[in-house]
Amino acid sequence: MNTLALRDLIQRVQRQENTTGDLARQLEARLLRLHPSIQLGVHDHRGVLTHFVERYVEQVPAMLEAVAQVADDAGLEAQVKPLLALASAFFIEPGAAVDRNNLGALLDAAYLAHRLVEEINDRYIAHLGRPLTPLDTTVANLIAHQLIGERYANELDRAVAGAVAGQLGAEVFERGSVRAYRLQLELREDVTDWPELARQLGVTLALDLAEIAESLPCQDAPADDTAPATTGSSAYRAH
Repeated sequence: MNTLALRDLIQRVQRQENTTGDLARQLEARLLRLHPSIQLGVHDHRGVLTHFVERYVEQVPAMLEAVAQVADDAGLEAQVKPLLALASAFFIEPGAAVDRNNLGALLDAAYLAHRLVEEINDRYIAHLGRPLTPLDTTVANLIAHQLIGERYANELDRAVAGAVAGQLGAEVFERGSVRAYRLQLELREDVTDWPELARQLGVTLALDLAEIAESLPCQDAPADDTAPATTGSSAYRAH
């Protein structure tokens, strides 16, 4: 997992975006197609979304490093680090699926990374009773899912779900090292007020997520690249 190269790439593309404004123009075309539950908070909607994407992408290296450290602490580095390496490689390896000269395209890779961490986080909560990182990205991932487009975002979700299921089965959490880590967690104070990334960036959802899910087309409806997805480890697909 080469987070130094990842940071260099993101900084270079951000500098390019400051010159070209390509991302802002791409997001302009999406504004009228956003789900009405997504509240951008100010009149400069394009500016809010641009800032959201920049920060969402920028956060990836530090997030991967933090997750790697927690995996080491829990004795799960052999299972988690290959997943983090997958996320890093999606950005920087030759032949990567994303355009490494476009911040909007890096959103795809950032979404994969954030969703990997979210899936890992779900398993930590289920087996250890604690989240993995002190930052809730659920709503941010829902918004990124819509910006990417339903069809491709669902492909990324399926890849994430398969990769995490293959590495972090229930039996992994029964190891002695993981049990010891769970006991350590039980002695710590609970963290109850964790920040939500999208809200920090000025984007919120006006509706309850369950209400949003009910307003979406059923899963067997034709794919719509502009429709938002539901939340949860069921790959964010509408149901």
